[in-house]
Amino acid sequence: MANTSGTAAFNLELVDLIEEAYERAGRELRSGYDFRTARRSLNIMFADWANRGINMWTIEQGTINLVQGQNTYALPNDTVDLLEHVIRTDANQQSTQADLTITRISVSTYATLPNKLQQARPIQVWIQRLNGQTSPATTLPAGISATDTTITVTSAANLPAAGFIKINNELINYGYVVGNTLYNCFRGQENTTAASHLVNATVYWAQLPAVSVWPTPDGSQPYQFVYWRMRRTQDAGGGVNVMDVPFRFIPCMAAGLSYYIATKIPEGLERLGILKQQYDEAWELAANEDREKAALRLVPRQQFIGSTF
Repeated sequence: MANTSGTAAFNLELVDLIEEAYERAGRELRSGYDFRTARRSLNIMFADWANRGINMWTIEQGTINLVQGQNTYALPNDTVDLLEHVIRTDANQQSTQADLTITRISVSTYATLPNKLQQARPIQVWIQRLNGQTSPATTLPAGISATDTTITVTSAANLPAAGFIKINNELINYGYVVGNTLYNCFRGQENTTAASHLVNATVYWAQLPAVSVWPTPDGSQPYQFVYWRMRRTQDAGGGVNVMDVPFRFIPCMAAGLSYYIATKIPEGLERLGILKQQYDEAWELAANEDREKAALRLVPRQQFIGSTF
């Protein structure tokens, strides 16, 4: 009886994946441009996968230590969306901590909260799914220290009423703007370090994904916002790395890339129909396997609306 390999480590390096996709599309990989256009298509396909549902391998847990008086906190820049979230009370006491429900609300509900600065244990959260980009907005007319909580800029015209700015490597959250001064600034956000900054330093508007909690955290005990997020699939990268995709999605990835390539080369046009069919079938098989397999429990929530006659 023949011996097996004894391993289960098969994967495709990027160059092997692209060669496989070109062969299915009816052409050999010939040039550096063929490689670049295939890598571009692969990154576009990964973005499309994020729109098709939850990619289980991209779910990660994270925590944010809440600070008294601060209601908005940045999320990692590659966050697609949050799937679950709780407020952990007594976060520094492992034996007494409790994870309590915090309800996700819409921007419309958050906008109509009459007092967003009210302090207590947070019970609601609005998730801002921004694009993560930064753009230059203004400069510093004077230097600032690492502890300043008000920051004056040359012009606040290109900054929103509240949000995040980035100066050098430091990310800063500010609560409101009066004239050209940013108030209620919380320094060193998202694992950056508060630092001093020199005159004429560029101030960037950071359009970061973020959460805004309500009520604003009080100081009665340490709170943590604990979340499970879906992150972006990592980029295709260079020729020798493997993709940020589990082995069960390798057939789907190869089928999808061959279909994308076939749409761009003359040799692939006559194969488009069958390649599309293979891709759809491979995606359905992979997506049906890549799902939560726990029991589903539905609990109805009762709501009573009173009337006065």
